[in-house]
Amino acid sequence: MTTEAPASAPTPPYGQLIPVSVHFDELDALGMLHNARYPLLVERAWLQLWQERGDWQTSGDAGAVVKELRITYEEPVHRPGPYAVHLWLERLGTTSLMYGFRLCAADGGVTYAHGTRAVIRLDPGTLRPASWSDQFRAVGHSLLRPSE
Repeated sequence: MTTEAPASAPTPPYGQLIPVSVHFDELDALGMLHNARYPLLVERAWLQLWQERGDWQTSGDAGAVVKELRITYEEPVHRPGPYAVHLWLERLGTTSLMYGFRLCAADGGVTYAHGTRAVIRLDPGTLRPASWSDQFRAVGHSLLRPSE
């Protein structure tokens, strides 16, 4: 039996909490979410966030490659159901960005895994680094984590 994620999630102090669902068939032989599924859930949440905020395919901002992915597993996810991915930007450069993430309980309370991912925007014709669009940068600034 699979439970769908809630329609909305609590608002964190920075970034955005995106509801996700873990399904029974994503669990491994020990009944835990397989380690390779964590980054996939984060990727799906990231795509959902940007799809809700603009047409990134048309502007070319969707054409980015991953430079680095770091993830730390804190607690096992051991049942299907609603969870959330908390996303924010750590830094937004001219052609690259680094975002932070947490796979967490649907209410944002328990953190199961956290990490960062660096991406570089590429020009689709030349496959060379290209600047983010003004629209993307405006949205990105709203997701920046405040400096401590």
